[in-house]
Amino acid sequence: MSKRFNLREFQQEVLDKLQAQAASGKQITTLGVQIGAENWLIDMGDIGEVLPPPALTPVPLTQGWFCGVANVRGNLCSVVDLAAFMQLPPTPLEARNRVLLLSSRFGFNTGLLVSQVLGLRDTQTWQFHTNSDRAFYQDETGGVWHKLDIQLLINQPEFLQINA
Repeated sequence: MSKRFNLREFQQEVLDKLQAQAASGKQITTLGVQIGAENWLIDMGDIGEVLPPPALTPVPLTQGWFCGVANVRGNLCSVVDLAAFMQLPPTPLEARNRVLLLSSRFGFNTGLLVSQVLGLRDTQTWQFHTNSDRAFYQDETGGVWHKLDIQLLINQPEFLQINA
């Protein structure tokens, strides 16, 4: 029961923040998440829902980053450990983990397992940097934030090839 209450609190907090920003005319559309030990930004429009990791059914003969499938309100969803897919150490299962269900506009019933959700982030005042291999933001405290392009992720042949 406490998990449900905490999830409701979290959802209410996010809703309150969104309403306050809408009232001020300033809208934040980026969600901060932690993948492995790295901070990442994801456009809210790319996410259909954020939920605690559901019960997973393993699928034999699949890649190590493929966690399995889950029944989410009657819909079968694949779940991918995003850290392991990015060739980082696999995400240890903890209470703070979340699964980000992709927006239905992508046509995939897929969830991305992340270490934790860090909340909404306003990048308008952050510095944007590019180097030879990556673009990233730097926040006011010097923290580095990478941008996750979901469309680019799901178009990678490796992402679509789950069999080992």
